[in-house]
Amino acid sequence: MDEVFRAINDPSRRRLLDALFAEDGQTLGRLCDHLPTMTRYGVMNHLRVLEAAGLVTTRKVGRSKHHYLNPVPIRLIQDRWISKYAKRTVETMTAIKRTVEGEAMTAPSHVYTTYIAGSVADVWRAITDGDETVKYFYETRVESTWEPGSSIRYLAEDGSVVADGEIISYEPEARVEMLFHARWDPELEAEGPVRQAWIVADAGGTTMLSVEMYDVAVDSKTFSEFTGGFPFIVSGLKTLVETGKAMAA
Repeated sequence: MDEVFRAINDPSRRRLLDALFAEDGQTLGRLCDHLPTMTRYGVMNHLRVLEAAGLVTTRKVGRSKHHYLNPVPIRLIQDRWISKYAKRTVETMTAIKRTVEGEAMTAPSHVYTTYIAGSVADVWRAITDGDETVKYFYETRVESTWEPGSSIRYLAEDGSVVADGEIISYEPEARVEMLFHARWDPELEAEGPVRQAWIVADAGGTTMLSVEMYDVAVDSKTFSEFTGGFPFIVSGLKTLVETGKAMAA
């Protein structure tokens, strides 16, 4: 958290975060436009600080590096000092429709990344075990065989389907990609299934968790729901793995 506070203490870095909030996935060249009096090297240094603090995450697509706002560290600060006094906003995450197989790789529409003080196995179990998801994923229980082509469902306590979809690919303790179709809201349901990927990797004693969302229009309700609800889901998973307890609502 000290790194986060240091990172946002600089007005130029706050301007870069504001720029990514307005339009996620910008390249270095685009971000330089927001600091016209600063050299390219200076902007790169500010981005390195933000990335080291976990506030920005990057993905390279071809020769271009795309930068994404990662609000999870700020959400964790909120959870520590603020959320105990506030009522939880009930939103959840979605991701977008699978691209046609063989289509050129596209940059994610949004990326969340956090580091968790737990093993890859523990984080993976939290993602794929229904007994774990009910503790942080808005009390829904995931259900799937996890075989590519198989169904996936998130079930409420009464057994109703909150969301469903299809497993696209599955690499145990590494990556799962899926179609995710929201069923809790008619408007979201009408927008159709979306594609998301959960990715875990060892990071020298901690586990890096990234969740990627693809090809979602920034003015869609899907994008709004994902970016609004997902920091709560990711930080809830982190709290569960690190403490064994569900995060207080």
